[in-house]
Amino acid sequence: MIPYARQEITAADIQAVEAVLRSDFLTQGPVVPRFEAAVAACCGASHAIAANSATSVLHLACRALGLGQGDCLWTSPITFVASANCALYCGAQVDFVDIDPRTYNLSPEALERKLAEAERMGRLPKIVVPVHLCGQSCDMAAIYALAQRYGFKIIEDASHAIGGRYQNEPIGNCRYSDITVFSFHPVKIITTGEGGMALTNNPELAERMALLRSHGITRDPDKMTHAPDGPWYYQQIDQGFNYRMTEFQAALGLSQMERLDAYVARRHELAKYYDAQLVDLPLTLPWQHPDCYSGRHLYVIRLQDKRAAASRQQLFSVLRQQGIGVNVHYIPVHTQPYYQNMGFKAGDFPNAERYYQGAISLPLYASLSNTQQERVIRALRICMA
Repeated sequence: MIPYARQEITAADIQAVEAVLRSDFLTQGPVVPRFEAAVAACCGASHAIAANSATSVLHLACRALGLGQGDCLWTSPITFVASANCALYCGAQVDFVDIDPRTYNLSPEALERKLAEAERMGRLPKIVVPVHLCGQSCDMAAIYALAQRYGFKIIEDASHAIGGRYQNEPIGNCRYSDITVFSFHPVKIITTGEGGMALTNNPELAERMALLRSHGITRDPDKMTHAPDGPWYYQQIDQGFNYRMTEFQAALGLSQMERLDAYVARRHELAKYYDAQLVDLPLTLPWQHPDCYSGRHLYVIRLQDKRAAASRQQLFSVLRQQGIGVNVHYIPVHTQPYYQNMGFKAGDFPNAERYYQGAISLPLYASLSNTQQERVIRALRICMA
């Protein structure tokens, strides 16, 4: 089976992890800070906070920004459920903004209309989470301008996008956001097994996320309510979580960072070849905004015919039977039963639902060989003949 995505683990990666396993620290040692510094430097951000998953980092980001009961977070319906669930962890409400039909990202125009209506009703969001679907940045300048006007905070869910660029600057520099979140799950561009990282230019947000990441515990005497009893002393000053990244995860990530640019370049090479070989099929191929250099996490095609849903199911099944591990990203979050129990329903976000009806993700990862890609293309062409 050719999967839709997979990690690449090299001898250098294994050596880096082995070195940690033979060291004095498996957690809370020197490698996590080194990994954080490497990612921050790569992206041009001032601070980076690693955690055990991007889901955890989204939760930390929401908590650091003060999201709580009575607040609302808005995000895209075309994303993994974690982009919305992070608000529920804080006791806040969730709403969605429909997508742009070309980029499949959160639409600034739809956001502006929804904000104007929310302002009239006194229900503005506290946080908006634009999701850089497939690795292509949202129109962050436009979203940031709306944030300045309406007073909400921005968390970029860049889980798909490390190594990408927006307006010729690295995604993750937080020029147009308060916090940016990356994922290092095995199907992402680089991996730590499981893991995530938050980037920010705000030292107070960085300090807050670092505190919450480890039980809300501090060893800093300046933050304690009284002088420490001794060098062993610590205080819990907030309700935090056990969201720490391990040293061997960070070692793997640090090793993989050395190949980040090469990985993204290879993904672009593969995507360009798909573009050239599939252009004559009745498909909508991924459109790339000229302001963006995508991380190219996913290559999503869409069936064009009016019976896209039925055709997609048939195509999906046949390709899977032939050992082509296609997938679908994503089922609109508002159509999930858990969210429908909150009052969301089909028809609420028509562009997102239309996108979902015909979307299929083709295999795309740095170690995908030319022979394997030709096999994917040949199988797809035969199925659509």
